[in-house]
Amino acid sequence: MEEVKEYLYVLPSRMLEEISSGESEPVDAVIFVGISLVLGIASRHLLRGTRVPYTVALLIIGLGLGSLEYGTSHKLGRIGDGIRLWNNIDPDLLLAVFLPALLFESAFSMEVHQIKRCMAQMVLLAGPGVIISTFCLGFALKITFPYEWNWKTSLLLGGLLSATDPVAVVALLKELGASKKLSTIIEGESLMNDGTAIVVYQLFFKMVNGESFSWDAIVGFLAKVALGAVGLGIAFGIASVLWLGFIFNDTVVEITLTVAVSYVVYFTGQEGIEVSGVLAVMTLGMFYAAFAKTAFKGDGQQSLHHFWEMVAYIANTLIFILSGVVIAEGILGNDKIFQNNGNSWGYLILLYIFVQVSRCIVVGVLYPFLRYFGYGLDLKEAAILIWSGLRGAVALSLSLSVKRSSGGSFNLSSETGSLFIFFTGGIVFLTLIVNGSTTQFILHFLGLDKLSAAKKRILDYTKYEMLNKAFEAFEDLVDDEELGPADWPTVKRYITSLHDLEGDRVHPHTESEADNDLDPSNLKDIRIRLLNGIQAAYWEMLDEGRIAQSTANLLMQSVDEAIDTASHEPLCDWKGLKSNVQFPNYYKFLQTSMFPQKLITFFTVERLENGCCICAAFLRAHRIARRQLHEFIGDSVVASTVIAESEAEGEEARKFLEDVRITFPQVLRVVKTRQVTYSVLNHLIDYLHNLEKAGLLEEKEMLHLHDAVQTDLKRLLRNPPLVKIPKINDIISAHPFLGAFPSSVRESLECSTKEKMKTRGMTLYKEGSKPNGIWLISNGVVKWKSKSIRNKHSMHPTFTHGSTLGLYEVLVGKPYICDMVSDSVVLCFFIESDRILSMLRSDPALEDFLWQESAIVLAKLLFPQIFEKIALHDLRALVAERSSMKTYITGETIEVSHQSVGFMLEGFIKPSHAEGELIKSPAVLLPSQGNQSFLHADKSGSTTASFSHQRSGYLLETRGSIIYQIFN
Repeated sequence: MEEVKEYLYVLPSRMLEEISSGESEPVDAVIFVGISLVLGIASRHLLRGTRVPYTVALLIIGLGLGSLEYGTSHKLGRIGDGIRLWNNIDPDLLLAVFLPALLFESAFSMEVHQIKRCMAQMVLLAGPGVIISTFCLGFALKITFPYEWNWKTSLLLGGLLSATDPVAVVALLKELGASKKLSTIIEGESLMNDGTAIVVYQLFFKMVNGESFSWDAIVGFLAKVALGAVGLGIAFGIASVLWLGFIFNDTVVEITLTVAVSYVVYFTGQEGIEVSGVLAVMTLGMFYAAFAKTAFKGDGQQSLHHFWEMVAYIANTLIFILSGVVIAEGILGNDKIFQNNGNSWGYLILLYIFVQVSRCIVVGVLYPFLRYFGYGLDLKEAAILIWSGLRGAVALSLSLSVKRSSGGSFNLSSETGSLFIFFTGGIVFLTLIVNGSTTQFILHFLGLDKLSAAKKRILDYTKYEMLNKAFEAFEDLVDDEELGPADWPTVKRYITSLHDLEGDRVHPHTESEADNDLDPSNLKDIRIRLLNGIQAAYWEMLDEGRIAQSTANLLMQSVDEAIDTASHEPLCDWKGLKSNVQFPNYYKFLQTSMFPQKLITFFTVERLENGCCICAAFLRAHRIARRQLHEFIGDSVVASTVIAESEAEGEEARKFLEDVRITFPQVLRVVKTRQVTYSVLNHLIDYLHNLEKAGLLEEKEMLHLHDAVQTDLKRLLRNPPLVKIPKINDIISAHPFLGAFPSSVRESLECSTKEKMKTRGMTLYKEGSKPNGIWLISNGVVKWKSKSIRNKHSMHPTFTHGSTLGLYEVLVGKPYICDMVSDSVVLCFFIESDRILSMLRSDPALEDFLWQESAIVLAKLLFPQIFEKIALHDLRALVAERSSMKTYITGETIEVSHQSVGFMLEGFIKPSHAEGELIKSPAVLLPSQGNQSFLHADKSGSTTASFSHQRSGYLLETRGSIIYQIFN
């Protein structure tokens, strides 16, 4: 490795010597760039619409330039001087200039969810695949080639030729338009095994130069270089994405940061800590694809896309032309190869065959695993995977490093270095010319580039719709106030894309519906179209400020995952969002006493806020996509089926928002306020731009006002409106239970009241447990259930704002009569039983009020037929205005008045003039006659006898009993 680094200092001195001797000038290197770009533009323009890959044409152009310079006695003048300057560039510098930009652009443009699904396949091909290919090629070179190379030298060339080159492969795939699944596997493999090939090259290069490694050292070296690169890429990704968050609406700075970090991470990995710079940049690009795509909004995202597309185009143009020049120089500038080894051309063809055979062996050996993991892989796709193993600039650069290092070692003679250049350049040429130019033909032959029948029907239908839209546009534009009418036949003649329409318009789903059977291909096609529309709506909402970057990432990931299952499952994009709306298990851990209550409340409210944003965006995107699908495709059974699936998907989201609207309406209010504020500010920015375009505002005036609005927008993003939970004293005072107490009593209770934030499913208290206090519900819904109280009339066994739970049990000293479990996020307050009993002893005048408050909850628990339907504040008013409490002594007869219902709060009684068991509190006492609604309600259900009783009279058996009567 040290010997390779020494050549970094040799190159500049050589170039300076050439410059000082007058043979070339530094500006000549710029001439080569300009000429290359002009030739690249001409090639792209001329080849548009043909089947010749652009990269193949560039390589041929490079070969032509190199042949003219090195095969015509240097007659290209200053252009030739520029070619020589670039041809003599250090290979490490060549990689450092071009690779970071190309690797980052390729990794950043990949789909994250597809990377996750295909990761196992990519790792298999880039790890074991490269090792298998290295040993296969090394064995073939050692056995069949006549150059007397040892095993280390043979394996060095084998490893150098084993990795498919990302520059060549990505450029080819983008031109051919292969399927996303296949493109992801091939592109991901080429990115990864490019890094592993460089690592393998470094290992064998050191071994060729005399260093020895044990197996432990080899494994340690590979692990350090690979895993260290991944860690480095993630670390730089986290730091740069955090930095990106502080950049506000400055597209130039955002794009510059992506460029800078890609080069810095490559240099840090390759030269700083000696890990794989290629894997580090690839990891960085994938990290950006996963977490930073939504950081670029609107025009910024388009600018970023166009910038990196331009960078990739320029880099590809230069690197493929330069590759052609290097190959030409390697062939024409080394006559000794052919003088000493006249059969080198034949061995090059044989090596090309070995390369293809080794690729077949790799895919064949790994095929059972490739077929099992990810999206799977069929035989046709495996054939394309074999044939698309192109070699390119990376292999050439590594072979140049070998050539520059040759001559100083017995195992690496100058002739060996020249042969490395010849064979590597030849393989790059043959794979690009043969494989690259025929891949599209093989795709067509295997039918992998054909449109499905469903897509063809949609395209034909769309063409007819385009014709209708063209006619509608003509109708709107036909008559001009200044110029008069236009000629429709002439206009139509210029719209050549719609000339091939034959017959009448046919709906794309008519044929399948005629058989009364839904075509799975049609269902899959419409589901994917709807999901794509949903994702487009998410992007629009991100630009409008309706959703944050983190929320957008979650929503779009859920759509990507749903697209994967669209062929065999109904719409299921809500499945990926459930866990982000519901409260995770660790929130229960937060409820422990070790965490401050304010921290628990903050995290809980924030979770509610995020859930509301997700649900609202989900419902809005589905609604927009359903409307657009209906407008495009019209009425059909297939479209109606998918639309019904979409509506069903939103049920849980609607329920969540409705629950929050009931329990914490202030959360929804804050979310909506934030969205409206962002939209209003954006509207003002658009208004200013329109005024400038109309000429009503000068640029300076517009910029002055624009900066002011941008400042407001920045302040909104930095300090958005937050959900404000009122102060505990205000909430407690507003609760009906404590609000009814005198101020002195209330203040003493407020000091001992504990604020609690409970998530759904958490228990306030259990049936049969000893009462330790009461619970005051401020926000949220609490559900009760009991093994002893069985009443089929209870349709909604819940308590909400204003409820006082557990008070009855505290007063009578009995165990809790039911379970109380939170049915939503609940903000509540807990007062220990000792404080209640102490207050009662200090002020006996409060006893009637406490019994009255406890009777309200008992009424809903024991007699839901009537009282469950009554709102809590109405029931509290009914108890306060139309009820009475009376204490009876032993032997007294208890009569329940007509038009009323009684609740025995304490004591034991038995029915008069009847044999039976004692009735114990708590119990409902109904009149024998009178209130027919009560009688009907009691008979229409099944209630446990110990809680609901109807007799003409009751005889008290104990020393005292408290009976509460509520009049109808």
